[in-house]
Amino acid sequence: QVQLVESGGGLVQAGDSLRLSCAASGLTFTRYAMGWFRQAPGKERDFVAVISWDGGNTDYADLVKGRFTISRDNAKNTVYLQMNSLKPEDTAVYYCAADLWSSGSTSPREFDHWGQGTQVTVSS
Repeated sequence: QVQLVESGGGLVQAGDSLRLSCAASGLTFTRYAMGWFRQAPGKERDFVAVISWDGGNTDYADLVKGRFTISRDNAKNTVYLQMNSLKPEDTAVYYCAADLWSSGSTSPREFDHWGQGTQVTVSS
């Protein structure tokens, strides 16, 4: 079965950096665009970043542009989210997701598989 396993979350201070990883198994990784979403308590799940199957195209939410970078290693079936200059408003559970045969959607409804999430907490 398909598994997406996120790691790398934690508690950091404002201005710090974190790198999230998402290891995929049970699927043909290069058939999928990969995305990161986040959900804060009491809020909807929001788009953060997406990357096409070959890494050639990326897109970011305006709130994270210039601070976050999405990348992927197809040899390792892994997608990453490098988060710099973290702010308290970045606090959320971060989810990775896989979107079959897509160049990269920003809508969570388009994604076929989801991980369980990893908590990121940024203190001020």
